[in-house]
Amino acid sequence: MDGSDEFFSPDRIVREMDWNLLRTFIVLARSRSVTDAADRLRLKQPSVSTALKRLEQRIGKRLIDRAPGHFRLTDAGEVLYREAVDIQGAILRLSTLMREMTDEISGHVRIAVASHVVCPLFDEMLAAFHAAHPRATLSIDAYSSADAIAEVTARRASFAICLVGKRNPRLEYSRLYREFFGLFCGPPHPLFGRRDLALADLAGHAAVSFATDRLQDVLKPVTLMRAEADLAERIVGTSSNLEEVRRMIIAGLGIGPLPVHVAARDVADGGLWQLPPYEQMPAIDVHVVWNPRAVLNRAERAMLDGLLARIEATPMSARTYR
Repeated sequence: MDGSDEFFSPDRIVREMDWNLLRTFIVLARSRSVTDAADRLRLKQPSVSTALKRLEQRIGKRLIDRAPGHFRLTDAGEVLYREAVDIQGAILRLSTLMREMTDEISGHVRIAVASHVVCPLFDEMLAAFHAAHPRATLSIDAYSSADAIAEVTARRASFAICLVGKRNPRLEYSRLYREFFGLFCGPPHPLFGRRDLALADLAGHAAVSFATDRLQDVLKPVTLMRAEADLAERIVGTSSNLEEVRRMIIAGLGIGPLPVHVAARDVADGGLWQLPPYEQMPAIDVHVVWNPRAVLNRAERAMLDGLLARIEATPMSARTYR
């Protein structure tokens, strides 16, 4: 194949590329042979071979290595396949987007949320969005923060609200709020109800925590707080879900971390007891994460834009929950 600069001119590829060739190539990439692809496409084998040859000529690269008993994408084919699937996803959404082009905003919004997200600003945005766009529908799915980000990366979620460790340069981030983690115990625990406690009194007690409570993970500050309290090294219970960590703490399995503003109601109701440290508790930031390459429907765009506008208009001090 010709590898000259002219062959790889973006203008030339845009001008000459045929979506039908890309659609055929996607099926070829998922098939065992040209004959297999032809059967899937309900075309004759020579037609599929010709389409592959035309695409390779327009790209200027061999896309599939073919030999008896051998049918595999080349490196160039792998790259083209990923991009073609991306293009196909955008095209498949076009009919949905066109159906939604009415005066009233409709469409479905899917949000991936970490289980411990408790944020009045977010709740207020949901109420305002529903009042303004009653035809739009919504689903909120709880994930670990890593899985929530994976949903956004794969464009299965409109956006995510979660903790962020290492940032993916292909995603966008905006800090939604800051929360502080404290240590708590439940009624069966021997430290429950005691007001004369110092950090040293926690030494050696069993602990429960989040699955991401590790030095190399997003809850590293919480890990360091546990270490400073000299809690037992062995964690007797873990979960990626806040409600399950809370359940284990209340049941008396051990001392565990929770966002202070989330635990406040349980503390007031007598279900949890806050332990030292009472000051200099670790601060954790929760972010909105979205994929700028995703093609959003009108409802998704309106909700994301509305949330980002509220974040911009609200001082960080009002989005910090102690």
